Amino acid sequence: MRFLRRNSSSSNEGADDTEDVALDPDATDGETSAATRSHTPKKGRPTPSRRDAEGRRRGPVAPPPKTTREAIKRSRQQRKTNPVSKDERKAQMRERRERMMAGDERYLLPRDRGPVKAFVRDCVDARHNLLGMFMPLAIVVFVSLLIPSLVVQRWATLLTMAMLAAMAIEGVVNGRRITRLARENFPKETIKGRSIGWYAFIRASQIRRLRVPKPRVKPGDPVKVS
Repeated sequence: MRFLRRNSSSSNEGADDTEDVALDPDATDGETSAATRSHTPKKGRPTPSRRDAEGRRRGPVAPPPKTTREAIKRSRQQRKTNPVSKDERKAQMRERRERMMAGDERYLLPRDRGPVKAFVRDCVDARHNLLGMFMPLAIVVFVSLLIPSLVVQRWATLLTMAMLAAMAIEGVVNGRRITRLARENFPKETIKGRSIGWYAFIRASQIRRLRVPKPRVKPGDPVKVS
C-alpha cells in the first residue's frame, strides 16, 4: 500500500514520483535507479566562471623574490609541486635568459633592478672603458708566464702593473662621476656612493659582449633617464 500523498503544486511532482518508486515494493532495482537518474536536484547557486575557479585554485600571486637564494628556493619548490619535462624546463630557462638579457625588470637579479641601476649601466656602456681590458690582460699575463724568458716576463709584469694602476684610477673617477649624475637625475632616491661606484666598476670590468643585461646604448650615445 502507498501512504504518501501527492501535493497539489507542480514543483513537487518529480520528488514525489521518486519517493513513490523507492517505496514501491513491486518496483525493480533498474527502475528505481533509472527514476533516480532522471531527476537532477538543483545546486541552488550559479555555476562559477572559469576565471573565478582558476583564481580560487591558484590562490594569490606571490610577490617577486627579494634575494637570489629566495628565488632558487622558490624554483625548487615549484619543481616539486609542478614537475615539468626536460624540454619544457629548457624552454623556460631560454625564455628567462632572453628576457633578462633584454632588461626585463621581472627577470633581473635584485642587484640589477631599479631605474638607478639602469642609469648606471647606461653611463658605463656609453663610453669605452679601460677596465674592459682586465680579462684580456689576465690572459696576457698567463701566457707570459709560460714563456721561458726573463725579459718577456719582466716587461709583462711592468705592463700589468701600469695597466692595473690606470684601471684603478679610472674606476674611482668613473664611480664618482656616475654617482654625481645619479644623484642629480634621481634626487628622491637614496644613493650610496660606494654601492654605485662598485656597481659601475664591476660593469665596466666586464667584456661588452658578456654584460648582463645587454647594453642599451652604444659608445658615444647620450644617456637618458628612463
